Amino acid sequence: MFVKRHLGSLAAATGLVLAAFGVGGVANAADPFTLSSATFKDGTMMPKKVANKNPQNPNCVGDNVSPQLSWSGAPDGTKSFAFTMVDPEGRGGLGVFHWVAYGIPANVTTFAEGEVTAANDKYVGGKSTQGVGFYSGPCTPPNVQPHHYTFVLIATDLEAKELPPGLTKDEVTAKIVPQGAKSQARLVPPLDVVP
Repeated sequence: MFVKRHLGSLAAATGLVLAAFGVGGVANAADPFTLSSATFKDGTMMPKKVANKNPQNPNCVGDNVSPQLSWSGAPDGTKSFAFTMVDPEGRGGLGVFHWVAYGIPANVTTFAEGEVTAANDKYVGGKSTQGVGFYSGPCTPPNVQPHHYTFVLIATDLEAKELPPGLTKDEVTAKIVPQGAKSQARLVPPLDVVP
C-alpha cells in the first residue's frame, strides 16, 4: 500500500525486504529479522532529499541523501550483510538498481542518513545501474505513477571482505547463492515507504 503524493517530480513507494542466505540458523522467533528506516515511514512518500541530484537531468530534483537504515534479529551464523535498492518499474520495467552493497560486517546494524551516499569502510561497493558503488537516489520522471523502491537486506555466511568491489546485483546473488545450492530464505512482509 502506498500513498500517491508528489513532491516536485519525485514520486516513489518503497518496500523493505529481508532474506537470509547460507546462514546456519534462523533468528529467534522472539527477535525477528527486521529492517526499518527513520527517514521514511510505512505508507508515506520518501522525502525529496533522497532523490538524486543532477543539473543535467530535470528529474533529479533531490540532494541524493541516502536514507537512514537499521536492522536487527539477524539469523545465527550471519558473517556479513548485503543490500540492494531497486526500482522495478525503472527502464520500462527492466528495473534499475540504485545501490548494490555487500561485505557489511555482522556487527554493523545501521547506516545513518547520508552515510552511504559516498563509499565508506562499512561496506564493499558493488556496481549499480548507474555504474557507481554507492547510493544513487531516484530520478523518477514527472507525471508518472509513483515508482516503487525496494530495499533488500540479505544476511550471509560470507566473510565481510570475501567478495571484490564492483560486482553487479546478479554477480553478488550468484556468489551468495551458488547454482544448485540449498538456502534458507526468510522474507518479511514489505514495509511500504515513500519519498
